[in-house]
Amino acid sequence: MPSQEPPRRRVPKPARSGNDGRSRPASRPAVRRPPPGSRSSRQIRLTSPRPRLRLVSLGLTLVMLAFVVRLLQVQAIDASAYAAKAEKSRYLSHTIAAERGKITDRSGIALATSVDAYDITADPSMFTADFTKVPDAPEQAAALLAPILGAQSADIVKKLRNPDSPRYTVLARRQTPQVWNQIKDLKRVLAEKASKASRAAKGKATVVSVLSGVLQEASSKRVYPNGDLAAGILGYVNAAGRGAGGVESMLDKQLAGEDGKVTYAQSGGRRVPTASSHETPAVPGSDIELTIDRDIQWAAQQAITDQVKESKADRGYVVVQNTRTGEVLAMANAPGFDPNDVSAANAAAMGNAALQDVYEPGSTSKVMSMAAVLEEKAATPATHVVVPNRLHRGDRLFKDDIDHPTWNLTLNGVLAKSSNIGTILATGQLGRTQPEANKVLHSYLSKFGIGRPTGLGYPGETQGILAEPQDWSTSQQYTIPFGQGLSLNAMQAASVYSTIANDGVRIEPTLIRGTQGPDGRFTAAPAPKKTRVVSERTAKTVATMLESVVGNEEGTGTKAAIPGYRVAGKTGTANRVDPKLGVYKGYTASFAGFAPADDPQITVYCAIQNPTKGSYFGGQICGPIYKKVMEFALKTLQVEPTGSKPARLPVTFKPGE
Repeated sequence: MPSQEPPRRRVPKPARSGNDGRSRPASRPAVRRPPPGSRSSRQIRLTSPRPRLRLVSLGLTLVMLAFVVRLLQVQAIDASAYAAKAEKSRYLSHTIAAERGKITDRSGIALATSVDAYDITADPSMFTADFTKVPDAPEQAAALLAPILGAQSADIVKKLRNPDSPRYTVLARRQTPQVWNQIKDLKRVLAEKASKASRAAKGKATVVSVLSGVLQEASSKRVYPNGDLAAGILGYVNAAGRGAGGVESMLDKQLAGEDGKVTYAQSGGRRVPTASSHETPAVPGSDIELTIDRDIQWAAQQAITDQVKESKADRGYVVVQNTRTGEVLAMANAPGFDPNDVSAANAAAMGNAALQDVYEPGSTSKVMSMAAVLEEKAATPATHVVVPNRLHRGDRLFKDDIDHPTWNLTLNGVLAKSSNIGTILATGQLGRTQPEANKVLHSYLSKFGIGRPTGLGYPGETQGILAEPQDWSTSQQYTIPFGQGLSLNAMQAASVYSTIANDGVRIEPTLIRGTQGPDGRFTAAPAPKKTRVVSERTAKTVATMLESVVGNEEGTGTKAAIPGYRVAGKTGTANRVDPKLGVYKGYTASFAGFAPADDPQITVYCAIQNPTKGSYFGGQICGPIYKKVMEFALKTLQVEPTGSKPARLPVTFKPGE
């Protein structure tokens, strides 16, 4: 039986080589196809990608088209508007406050000046929750700033949350350098705490100080070195830096100068030092030199303040005037106020009562009546005037301030003893009828300045009250000659006596000597207007008669006498109209005069309203004030006594002489 060989293994053939000798790859294994009819035998066919590509392309095209349209709108159509908005957002403009001019007395001593100060400002955008990461940043900042600025927290919060400008608001104006230093120290401490907190957070959050947006701008603050001295004349400056009373208001334009403007780039509430800026420099205001003498003003203010307190009066005023030039050397009011702290002042005392109060002058007005009688040659100082205890005129019975037997007085004696009845009798000689006499007297009162502006141009000044003669009531025809039924202010009253002292020529009073501009050039004030009221002879005669009031034992003004000087003066005690009730209640006490009587240099007028303690007679309470102020002024201005002897005009006469 033949033997069987085991089957041979099939050895794969080596791959065939090409002509180049390289081996060819093995052929692919056959693909096994599933049997027909099976599930896996179905073929999966993909849709065409072209629709999807078209849709994506369309979307991208629309997006790009929107960008292009917006780009065209921003860069072409609205380019200028957006540029302006960007510029506005980037640049800030602030006013540069001009330095306010000084107000000085006649010697150049500062009565009102300006010192460095700061406006405390803020960038409200730096107090938002997004910026500070603190929801109540305005409230926290306000709580820290309010005690320093002396403001209400609620007001500061309102300015930070609802500012007029989104990037700028003023928290407080004209603060002292000390206030800004306090804020700077507080900002530094808070900034250090914020920096430590940021480092502790290791970059997870940035902590910002709630005061980082508080800034400052250089400004100036008005100060009055002498406190309440001459406050009624100077006035004050309001919170906006504008004059709100007195000379500060009257000459505000000259004092204020012209503000400048600066525009600069900012970022984060801070100025960008490398960016461009534009600045229009401020023009400083002019300095104003007053006619006031600070020392005489002090003496007048001290004297009237003391007497008002002693008499428990409503108020009082003293006016001192140079009789030859019309310059006002002092104008003091009591009570007064401190313009450095207007918030603490009594509103009723914040004006200049010497110019703004209107009142009936009383017997100091008799000097005008006597001047009219002498000028019209209706009588002479020696004319006999029989003065009864009572005088019936019109619908009234008139009397003097004291009961007396029938007086046999000269016209000079009528003035010396301040007789109302004697004055009525004397002025009755100014015309053939009473209406004619009224008309003549009215013309002189008007020329003396009653019922007219003084010429000072002072804000709120009264021009007094003087009715036309045809409108005088039955009683006014007889009361106006002795100072009741007409009204004036203290400056007008002083001007009357200066007119007599100046040989009958009225010089409009002046408060301003001149101005000094930013260039240092001094410009003198215009010369005041001069008006002849009575003749030189009449004025000298009246001056001599006024000496009898002070120098004669029977005169009412003996308390005003000054040893070594000849003094001319007149007392006044008038029924006072209560400004609230509109009826006569209380008295106005006054004294007016000038010295030396034979070579007048200085006029002093004093009035006290409604004295309620002690005497209410002008000679008793205003005479001593006149003496104090006049003595001080004469020494200050180095006016020497003339050395001449006064004329002794008779006060009375004996019947039959």
